[in-house]
Amino acid sequence: MKPRNTHLAFTTGIALVICLLLTSGLARSEPTVQVDATIQYLIDRVAGSGLTFIRNDNEYTPVKAAEHMEKKYRHFRDDITSPDDFIGLCATRSLVSGEPYRVIDQQGNEVRTSDWLRTELAAYTVRGQ
Repeated sequence: MKPRNTHLAFTTGIALVICLLLTSGLARSEPTVQVDATIQYLIDRVAGSGLTFIRNDNEYTPVKAAEHMEKKYRHFRDDITSPDDFIGLCATRSLVSGEPYRVIDQQGNEVRTSDWLRTELAAYTVRGQ
């Protein structure tokens, strides 16, 4: 015959596991105020860059590129906890085609948008924000 406390112990154990899962890194969170400010800086930097942005082989103005990144940021906000998360989820490639986003400077040099943004992020970090 089983002791009566077995059911109570099992139920308590299940409740504990659920609490641990909810308080571990598995729960979604939003970016901190500082991370959000850094991401907004990057989006503003895109908008004011004067560069040509390529998405799915179409050219976009800096303002249109920034608007698109802002839209993706709102969509993925709960999954973003760092500026690098933002770059990876919102500025690396098309969700539709999988093609990488690219940027073309005034001299015609082309680089991946994610690489350009990481350079901008590094410079921003060095300046102390």
